[in-house]
Amino acid sequence: MKISRFVPIIMAIFLLFSFHSITISQIILGIAFLTWVISLILEKKIPKFPAFFWALIAYALLSLVSSAMSDNPAVSFKDSREMLLFLIIPLVYNGFRQEKEVKLANLAILISGFVSILYSLYYFLFNAAPGERVAGFMGHYMTQAGLLLLFSTLALSMFFFAKEKIRYLWGIGFVLGSIALILTLTRNAWIGLMVTAVVILLLYKPKTLIILPIMAGLFYVASPQSIKRRVHSIFSLKSYSNALRIEYLNAGIEIIKDYPVFGTGPNTVHVIFQRPQYKLSEEARNNVHLHSNIIQIAAERGIPTLLAWLVFMAWVFIALAKLIKNKDPALFPLTAAGLAMVLALMAAGLFEYNWGDSEVTTLFLYMICIPFALNQIQKPEDQ
Repeated sequence: MKISRFVPIIMAIFLLFSFHSITISQIILGIAFLTWVISLILEKKIPKFPAFFWALIAYALLSLVSSAMSDNPAVSFKDSREMLLFLIIPLVYNGFRQEKEVKLANLAILISGFVSILYSLYYFLFNAAPGERVAGFMGHYMTQAGLLLLFSTLALSMFFFAKEKIRYLWGIGFVLGSIALILTLTRNAWIGLMVTAVVILLLYKPKTLIILPIMAGLFYVASPQSIKRRVHSIFSLKSYSNALRIEYLNAGIEIIKDYPVFGTGPNTVHVIFQRPQYKLSEEARNNVHLHSNIIQIAAERGIPTLLAWLVFMAWVFIALAKLIKNKDPALFPLTAAGLAMVLALMAAGLFEYNWGDSEVTTLFLYMICIPFALNQIQKPEDQ
């Protein structure tokens, strides 16, 4: 048996832990990558990857240049090790060879998501303090919210577009996952969830969009006061967290003006904005990033690196939009989910640095690449 046969199985195990432990999941991902590299050597194969990966390579190379020019190169190069997670794209693109392997991976995500969601709901009902933000198995509620946003996107797409009976489990997963996501009290993820619902319903039946404001209104009425207060705060510039984000925006713009080409260096912005010229309040200085993908990337890595990242996201979106024309019942749900995830991550990322959350980024890269891997399995002659 070829060693490459083990790659999809190891990837499924990785996905099984992706909602529970970053340490275990990344160790397993490392094993999957090592197994894949050994298989390439033994089988004398040259790896392939989707074209949009070039933009991510450019982002990585520019980030390394930024690290070399950093205010603290040792810290920046150490932080840059996380970019090795980008290799999940060629791993996924080359590692899956049969449709049943993709289905096994989907099942692993479903199980992993369900376990995380049920634990979150149990914690909220029996252990959480009033108004506590539920973090699930993750160390932070923001990470939990980002993962649940990706899961809910996949779940809703599988429910509407998959043909197997398991779609009803995905439907239940979406409902419970959305509730667990709301319990994190993470507003940027709520916005991402609305974007997800709009995209999926537009692809399903545009007329069904009418149910969104109805469902949102009913849920608001039934929500506890802690959730209602968070909803109200979205529209108030005087709310504590919104005021901080305005501070970060202004400070970020000033940092970009001072460091336009190379940025301050990866993982150094929180040190640079301690300087008095950036005029942040004491509360804001205690944070470690600028709460926005665009502002954070430009400030710490420079405008050229930001442009590379934007090209990557746009390239992925266009590639998925072209692939969405394939109505195959196995491929379409994953493509629709990937398309919605790009827009949801971008929308949520306007108010949070979710690209810097390795758990979220890794699962996101997996989810946007798996449709292309499946398409390659189904129509190898088109590649």
